[in-house]
Amino acid sequence: MAEEALVVIDVQNDFCPGGALAVSGGDEIVPDINHLIEQFDHVILTQDWHPAGHSSFASSHEGREPFEIVGMPYGDQKLWPDHCIQGSKGADFHPGLEWTKAELVVRKGFRKSIDSYSAFFENDHATPTGLGGYLRERGIGHLTMAGLATDFCVAYSALDAVKLGFDVTVLLKASRGIDLDGSMIEMTRRMREKGVIIL
Repeated sequence: MAEEALVVIDVQNDFCPGGALAVSGGDEIVPDINHLIEQFDHVILTQDWHPAGHSSFASSHEGREPFEIVGMPYGDQKLWPDHCIQGSKGADFHPGLEWTKAELVVRKGFRKSIDSYSAFFENDHATPTGLGGYLRERGIGHLTMAGLATDFCVAYSALDAVKLGFDVTVLLKASRGIDLDGSMIEMTRRMREKGVIIL
């Protein structure tokens, strides 16, 4: 029988209140996630990990504002405030997160020219992070996901995991969304359509 793992997505200071790209109530999920970490034998964390001057930052595009869309070689890219810069306090995990049990931390978004929402692929949907292979080699087939933000990194990770053949459950109670222009409804619908179990 396939093993199960908890995948905790981007519970970092910059995505919590007071951070550069704060998700409303982002810090409220920390106790729930700590409780989940206690329950699972296998725990994996992801960490947004951008170099300064990353191509997804609005500050890297003259005259552009955060949340505008620009064309990139890999398709449309939403521009963000500078966030989760490698080695910064904003990129650190939330101080209340009891994450030391994690067997793997997957860093994403470290290639300067391409963003990465998903724990499995960069935003070109072709460059793998290696997480899929790691899970398969370890016999893990069931994934429970939670974290920040529901409608971006959690959703894209869940959709890619299903595409790779994993069974996926997303826990809304232990996640929070940004909800830009109805993105919560849209991404929840897309996840359900593709077979993600949403609790």
